[in-house]
Amino acid sequence: MTTIERTEPSTVAGERAMLEGWLDYHRATLAAKCAGLSDAQLRQTSVPPSELSLLGLVRHMAEVERAWFRRTLADEDAPPLYYDETDRDGDFHVGEDATWDEAYATWQAEIARARELAGPLDLDALGKGRRERTTGEPYSLRWIFTHMIEEYARHNGHADLLRERVDGATGD
Repeated sequence: MTTIERTEPSTVAGERAMLEGWLDYHRATLAAKCAGLSDAQLRQTSVPPSELSLLGLVRHMAEVERAWFRRTLADEDAPPLYYDETDRDGDFHVGEDATWDEAYATWQAEIARARELAGPLDLDALGKGRRERTTGEPYSLRWIFTHMIEEYARHNGHADLLRERVDGATGD
């Protein structure tokens, strides 16, 4: 397995640095789980009937970054990239034409845009876009960071199992 450098978040950082550190750590973890695999390996699914694959997870996380930072935080017009009303799970439905190069570049572009949008804001800044559906409350940047860490951590657990299924690699 190719090694991807991940920086452990500081144990004494302030709140903002801690949240950003953990989010970056989990982003790097997903990249590490995909490192060194071919497109075909990245498209391998877990077990029937699931269509979950490492490539699908990367595409999904590009969509998640886009949704929370562009649409929810900044209220940008940023339509979905991999899914639509006819296939709400299109990000997970990877065909033979889906490639690591495209998915990785898209994911990294969404991460860069997320950093750009969040960078000048304080943690109490409220999103300008989508609101919580039951209360109508806006989401704070602190909430978005916390949710993103949870989202990556959950999917990195899936990535652990997918990687082990592909080539037996386990570990961090």
